[in-house]
Formats: sequence, C-alpha cells, structure tokens
Amino acid sequence: MTRTRAPSQQALAVLLVLADAGEEWRHGYDIATQADIKSGTLYPLLMRLEAQGQLEAVWQESPTPGRPPRHAYRLTEAGHAWLAGMGEALEQARARRHAAQSQPGWAGTAASSTRSS
Repeated sequence: MTRTRAPSQQALAVLLVLADAGEEWRHGYDIATQADIKSGTLYPLLMRLEAQGQLEAVWQESPTPGRPPRHAYRLTEAGHAWLAGMGEALEQARARRHAAQSQPGWAGTAASSTRSS
C-alpha cells in the first residue's frame, strides 16, 4: 500500500509560486525569493516534485551573453490537478503567504535585491 504524505510548508510555498505563474516558466532564484526559501531547501524539493511528475524543468539559455544556461520550472497538468485537490491545506498556505508578504521588511519578491541569510 502506498502512503501519500501531505506536502511540507516549503513545498506548498513553492507550489503556490508556480501555480500563480500559470504556464510561465520560473527560474529557481525567482521561486526562492517569492517563496522565501533558501536554495539548500529549494533545489532538492524541485527535483523531488519533478520526479513525482508535479512539475517539469527545462534548460533555458541566459539572455545575458557569457552566462550559463539556467533551469526553469512550471507545474504540469498533474501538478495543477494535485493542487486543486488540496483544498483547505492550499488555502491555509495561501493565507500564510499573504500574511508574510504584508509584514514590513518581507524580502520575498523578485524585485528585492537583498535577502537575509
């Protein structure tokens, strides 16, 4: 029998960022800043979600010459369906994210140039 675990708060934060992006591809740095998650937590989580079929990843060339390609991520149809079935847990995560964003000094925006580590 396969046991399904509830996603962690960090996973829900990442999934919300990707859900809000719709069909747009997002880079890891953008996801990390918007979800307010450190890279050491983010990238293993992204790899696990991709392996589960919840999101897809592609390499994209950098728009800046001389910079290496970057991974970009977005939810799959299965990922959107999984989120749609989360109901209350997803709404609670969305409420926590909204509350955090309204706090003074919240750094979780792509426009933010500094983050406390």
